[in-house]
Amino acid sequence: MRIADLQAQLIEYAKSIGVDKIGFATASPFHELKNRLRRQQELGFQSGFEESDIELRTEPLRLLDGAESIIAIAIAYPSKMKDAPAGKKGERRGIFCRASWGIDYHVAVRERLQLIEAWLAERVPDVRIKSMVDTGELVDRAVAERAGIGWNGKNCSIITPEFGSYVYLGELITNIPFEPDTPIEDECGDCTLCLDVCPTGAIVAPGQLNSQRCIAYLTQTKGFLPDEFRGKIGNRLYGCDTCQTVCPKNKGKANWIHEEFTPDPEVAKPLLSPLLSISNKEFKAKFGHVSGSWRGKKPIQRNAILALAHFKEQSAIPELIDVMKKDERPVIRGTAAWALGKIGGHEAQLALQGAKERETDAEVLTEIEKGLALL
Repeated sequence: MRIADLQAQLIEYAKSIGVDKIGFATASPFHELKNRLRRQQELGFQSGFEESDIELRTEPLRLLDGAESIIAIAIAYPSKMKDAPAGKKGERRGIFCRASWGIDYHVAVRERLQLIEAWLAERVPDVRIKSMVDTGELVDRAVAERAGIGWNGKNCSIITPEFGSYVYLGELITNIPFEPDTPIEDECGDCTLCLDVCPTGAIVAPGQLNSQRCIAYLTQTKGFLPDEFRGKIGNRLYGCDTCQTVCPKNKGKANWIHEEFTPDPEVAKPLLSPLLSISNKEFKAKFGHVSGSWRGKKPIQRNAILALAHFKEQSAIPELIDVMKKDERPVIRGTAAWALGKIGGHEAQLALQGAKERETDAEVLTEIEKGLALL
């Protein structure tokens, strides 16, 4: 079969399995990206979650011998929640970012990549393929940009004309020399809204992110959240959408396309207080299917405590005192102590003074002192 015919048929097949955009790129090295990644490393702007070997991230031939092209796919996810519950005094709620609504996107994207792999293997006997989504070596956004899926926005997201930046990305490196697509022209213009409103100033320049300051990254860490960011996290339990929600290119992009990404409002916007005492089993049953659960319950619980402090939720004081007294994990005990100080009141003050006498962990004692100082 002619490659042009194979490519045309693949585009049709991809649509039939729920791929919203497909593009093709050469497998040549990403030279400009390599320089950018080196600079990011030098500046200490990386999160630590990404592949550390820059050569592997920028040279497809190191990942697949004989690589000729890369197939990039994008799947749109919703930006709006139907019947979203409203939090109120006594029933405060947290929020998971939109990329963690519905089924874990790693599963959804990987399923489609595997179907494309099987489809190609049936038609090209000697085909070689390496596919990846998010946790792979290649930089998904760089591949998508080269393949004409969208342009790399100032908010460090791929922005598509059809779905805005609310898309999951995946790619397949292959030894089939597909005709490459033309990259899309950048349409950000002189808009800087995403830079202007980033809560922590993590977008240091157009298209340049200091991951160490990004709330999306910070919500996934397991230690104490640095003091500087505690007042900025709001009620975010996992991820941050601010730089997407303010983007004019996302206006009107609801993307209610795939049933599997439709959020359960009680999972995407859960009540905060029950999270403080949720068991591992309960956490897995309720949140195990969403991408935001990948780091386990500890970061989510820490963030829930910070959210209760953000709301100054008086009704949570007894539960926070219980957590400060009984939880085995210093990070959770200490964060609860800080939160009690932030919320304030006589009951919180007495509890903190009592905890100061009992506590033996140095870091927790520091948080108790911070709590008392806030009072």
